[in-house]
Amino acid sequence: MLLLGSHVGFKKDSQLLGSLEEAFSYGANTFMFYTGAPQNTNRYPIMDGFTLEAMNLMKEKGLDYSKVVVHAPYIVNLANDKDPDKFMFSVRFLQEELERCELLGIRYLVLHPGSHVGLGVDTAISNIAKGLNMILGTHPVTILLETMAGKGTEVGSSLEEIKRIIDLVDDKEHIGVCLDTCHLNDAGYDMSKFDSFLEQFDSLIGISKIGCVHVNDSKNDLGAHKDRHENFGFGTIGFDNLISIIYNERLENVPKILETPYVDREFAPYKYEIEMIKNKKFDSQLIEKIRNQV
Repeated sequence: MLLLGSHVGFKKDSQLLGSLEEAFSYGANTFMFYTGAPQNTNRYPIMDGFTLEAMNLMKEKGLDYSKVVVHAPYIVNLANDKDPDKFMFSVRFLQEELERCELLGIRYLVLHPGSHVGLGVDTAISNIAKGLNMILGTHPVTILLETMAGKGTEVGSSLEEIKRIIDLVDDKEHIGVCLDTCHLNDAGYDMSKFDSFLEQFDSLIGISKIGCVHVNDSKNDLGAHKDRHENFGFGTIGFDNLISIIYNERLENVPKILETPYVDREFAPYKYEIEMIKNKKFDSQLIEKIRNQV
């Protein structure tokens, strides 16, 4: 079964129910959301009424709630312990996000591994594992380390770095990986050779550890280390390569999530991109249709 969705909002006055309704409006059967603004610590209490109503609606519509994903906020950085107080802030805030996931019944939390900010990759990997070991196992939530583009001092732009983190994590049951196609392209992995990439991933980490795929095209050339997402099929990865990834049989039960940019920073593209993906036929006029809301 194709599990396809996008990033959706999570608003104070509707919470999980509003996220679900937005996903349905795009023709999606899974989705990803932040439990609050990704750039700050402002959070409001989880309202059980919205959660229960959303769960009942998902059951009625046949949506597999176990495949819905939360994304951790960008402000969490476990890689840098130069300031011990800031490091412990990241640990505590990530712990609170896991608590919110548990209240929402969410099983998977996607996390950017972090940036070493001059400390070096080796120290950063040790710090990330240390932080994860303080958190994992306290809640029935699996953290998925996202593959990164390698911009600046980001950690996790190579499978070897992801593997090193996982190797140092004590609770192997609750750690996994989120692939991001734009990030992988920008890190230097050729998405036109995705089966070969999966073989490499399987030999290093194990395909069973893949819990989510962010399916994004890229504005950048292979290995650019820039992390600039493009709409589906309109970037350097291309429609056919992305379709092959989405429909790869080895990832059949893994949710595929679109994080493609809003057109003109105003119009959500997801309804149109999801339709195009289901049809498996590239529409070169898609951006104009979105602008005109046809």
